[in-house]
Amino acid sequence: QVQLVESGGGSVQAGGSLRLSCAVSGYTGKIPCMGWFRQAPGKEREGVASIYLAYMDETHYAESVKGRFTVSQDNAENTVHLQMDSLKPEDTAMYYCAAESDGACGVKVVAGTVSAAEFRYWGQGTQVSVSS
Repeated sequence: QVQLVESGGGSVQAGGSLRLSCAVSGYTGKIPCMGWFRQAPGKEREGVASIYLAYMDETHYAESVKGRFTVSQDNAENTVHLQMDSLKPEDTAMYYCAAESDGACGVKVVAGTVSAAEFRYWGQGTQVSVSS
């Protein structure tokens, strides 16, 4: 059974940094794609960043976080991090890690068209709160 466990959420002041981590267990081999999504109260879930682990760690970011957030692969297989710098109050949300085992996800990650619907495995979420 594939499970995703997120960690690293918390509360910071605007301009601060947080680092989220997500580890996948129960999957044999290298999982092709992982992503980070967020959902604020009363808003729809939106994509934050995605990474194509099966091909040179190609990444894609939402425009709202470009230049501030960085998604990367850990040395441990099937573990990724989301480094969040220059945090803003509008970054406050529940952050979810997602993973997809169908390699076709990579094309969409590279094209920047991957959506939440493309990911079949999800974590429980970790709260990020940024105060002004």
